[in-house]
Amino acid sequence: MITNDPISDMLTRIRNASMVRKPHVELPFSKFKMVIADILKKEGYISDVRHIVSSGDHAFDTLALELRYSGKRPMITSIKRISKPGKRVYCRKDELPIVLDNSGIAIISTPRGIMTNKQAKSVGLGGEIICEVY
Repeated sequence: MITNDPISDMLTRIRNASMVRKPHVELPFSKFKMVIADILKKEGYISDVRHIVSSGDHAFDTLALELRYSGKRPMITSIKRISKPGKRVYCRKDELPIVLDNSGIAIISTPRGIMTNKQAKSVGLGGEIICEVY
């Protein structure tokens, strides 16, 4: 399936899998998605990230995510796209979002790479707000 916004597709797949309590979700691979998944793993929202390399003429690489649950409750209760292709959302270093009273994270694309809002604040950088997770 071809989509105009692969990041929204990734977040929607995670949200849908989490709502029906699936243990894992697979999606098309990209380096950008891999970095976002690594941040989600480091912050404790997912338990594992794997890059599955496909073989064959028309095969595509896959990104496999293992979702985390606390009992029956998913660790990701909300994951939403903020900056979209039709409307980019940027913030300066003093305007970084606070998600759910600092219980959640915002993923920011900065000049030094993709990081959480907490990391961007400590480094003193602003950038494009990719998504919010809590």
